[in-house]
Amino acid sequence: MNKKMKKNRFWMRFLLIALLLVIVVIIFQIAPNYVKEEITGKINIFINNNQVTESMKFDVFVENGIIYMSSKDIANFLDEHIYYDNQYHQILTGSDTKMASLPIDKNEMYVNSSKIDIQGKAIQKDETFYLPISEMENVYNIEVEYLEQSNRLLIDSMDREKKMANSAKDCDVKSLPTIFSKTVDTVQKGENVTIVPTTEELNGWTKIRTKQGIIGYIQEVANIYTVRENMQEQKQVEGTISMFWDYYSEYASAPERTESIPGVNVVSPAFAHLSDEEASELNTNIGEEGQAYVEWAHNQGYKVWAMVSNNISSQTIKDVTSKILRDYQLREKLINEILDMVITYQLDGINIDFENIYKDDKEYLSRFIIELAPRLREYGKVLSVDVTAPDGDDDWSLCYDRNLFGKVADYVIFMAYDQYGQNSNEAGTVAGADWVEVNLKKFVGTQEEVPAEKLILGMPFYTREWQEKNGEISSSTVSMKYIDSVIPEGTQRTWLEEEKQYYVEYEKDGALCKMWLEEEESLKAKFALMKKYQLAGAAYWVKDMEKPEIWQLIEEEIK
Repeated sequence: MNKKMKKNRFWMRFLLIALLLVIVVIIFQIAPNYVKEEITGKINIFINNNQVTESMKFDVFVENGIIYMSSKDIANFLDEHIYYDNQYHQILTGSDTKMASLPIDKNEMYVNSSKIDIQGKAIQKDETFYLPISEMENVYNIEVEYLEQSNRLLIDSMDREKKMANSAKDCDVKSLPTIFSKTVDTVQKGENVTIVPTTEELNGWTKIRTKQGIIGYIQEVANIYTVRENMQEQKQVEGTISMFWDYYSEYASAPERTESIPGVNVVSPAFAHLSDEEASELNTNIGEEGQAYVEWAHNQGYKVWAMVSNNISSQTIKDVTSKILRDYQLREKLINEILDMVITYQLDGINIDFENIYKDDKEYLSRFIIELAPRLREYGKVLSVDVTAPDGDDDWSLCYDRNLFGKVADYVIFMAYDQYGQNSNEAGTVAGADWVEVNLKKFVGTQEEVPAEKLILGMPFYTREWQEKNGEISSSTVSMKYIDSVIPEGTQRTWLEEEKQYYVEYEKDGALCKMWLEEEESLKAKFALMKKYQLAGAAYWVKDMEKPEIWQLIEEEIK
């Protein structure tokens, strides 16, 4: 064999090896595009076009045409607050605007207290509860579709945008936006497809879902149209909340208001409280005076978030509150009474002021808020919940799940006062700025994780005069408007930098009196904290304790 032939054979081998290497490289580059994980032997579940089958704790199943999903998976994907009520052997579940109860093994469901007959039922299998999710679209505000041919379950949120289009030609649906990928389905020219939103770089491809629930990519679509828009949350009050509580007892009438109050956009009159005689009965004190109050507020452009209290002045109300909170039917009765009041008197929202709660009732207070919120939201009404500072007394602080309230309610109001309360055995400030800030950090930080945009800072229109005499200490409340008249003329006022307020001492009737002042400067410091932590707003306890000029300051700070 001559040298020329050997050389030619060498180059042929070289080219063949090179070609094989190129083919191998191409295969390794293209092959992954043809690999698509298929889950067989079970229903494939897509929630908002995301494959979640492997994340399911239990398989969904179809029985007599009804699709069932476990309560644990519903908790993971649809309602984290789903709850088994052992007392009435039922499942409680809901969404932003619906609250449902499903008795176990009964073909019925109660949605916002209205009975609905259903084909399926809540069932229990091996200590796991399953709900007929295909009959609960209205509860969760979803579309549910089971595609038997492709063995897929599609669940789409109704509050998300949905766009559809037509295929511009007969074409293959690819697993990835490249022609070098697996064909997962085919569509005919003019066939409807659902557009799947994506942040991927598609380079002329469109991500779609076919009528068989197959998700993939095609290059040519036409006639894109919107089936529904994204549901945008609309706040009842735009901008910073500025609210005052208007307290009057169950034995008095609603105050007569005629004037416009600068810097205010929400008022919270004490319209209702729990009865201390009959569980779940709501005592309302509105009458003609209350109706006139609502009319005045609306004429001023204010929203009315009526306060519902558990009447902490009553000796028996703690046990009555416990009885209501622990019983679903009593909670539901109370909620319906609240709704009746809201609708009858055209209120804009509710402020829940439940205090002095047994620590052991914490879970049940949370259930009450979970069940009340969607009922109010169905009518576009606001729910705010009053809470004290974290890490305090069992029945005055540790009874609140602030994190849950921050998720469920529209607003959480931190009653940032009574740092040293009337029963304290030590004299101190009502609300020092340093104490307020320490607790705000707990609220918006990792301890409580209440969203700052939902947190309202409560501020006091009062202080306390502490009297120390013969080794004993007592205090009395002093309204802001009377502070100057209580302090003897000529008393020196000392500025406390940490508390951001003035302090005074003086002698009266043989007692040493101490007072930490709540007035313009202390209020400015609290507004500074409101702004620093970008809170939702401020609330003031209580109307008619202030001095008139404070409203001008509030208006300037709120702006």
